[in-house]
Amino acid sequence: MNYLAHLYLAQNNADSYFGNLLGDFQKGLDVNSLNFSVRNGLANHILVDKFTDGHDAVRYSKSLFSVKRRRFSGVALDVLYDHLLIINWHKFSQEKFESFKNRSYYLLQQNLTQMPLKMRSVMNNVITNDWFAHYQSLQGTTQALDNISKRIRFENQFAGVGEEIETNLDELETLFLIFFPELLEHVSRSALEVRAPN
Repeated sequence: MNYLAHLYLAQNNADSYFGNLLGDFQKGLDVNSLNFSVRNGLANHILVDKFTDGHDAVRYSKSLFSVKRRRFSGVALDVLYDHLLIINWHKFSQEKFESFKNRSYYLLQQNLTQMPLKMRSVMNNVITNDWFAHYQSLQGTTQALDNISKRIRFENQFAGVGEEIETNLDELETLFLIFFPELLEHVSRSALEVRAPN
């Protein structure tokens, strides 16, 4: 899952937001140095990624990509799922998306100085350039994927993956709407972030 979806699955506080995004930046980090709420947020991030990677609908979605792009199909789906969550927002939240977006940026800013340097840089970029607004349109989403392709440090054929997404968009959205409610139920049932500290 990508940043927006991880935040949607977090608790409504700055430490949870920090932890739920930390999973992509935790290499070399001493987890024991984190407070209870951040550690639980990190555990929730890992839970979400594991469930996502093992879900049949996600695995089938990856198979819809061409052989030359399948290696990065998980990256494509991560970003696409943020877009699909936004355009189906009314099915999952009573809060207006714009309100959630602005609150997310505010809460992320609370822990910027505590974040690993790479995470701090990325989150500053997310907030300053309003990434979540770009994910509202398919064009903005596919442009974000093309930008990712430029940052891959070896020769690849990931650029242009948006064409394959557009070709399969209806099926990918149908599969997302099967998968995402099951992920919500799994996170709710696991309740990693509402357990009291030992």
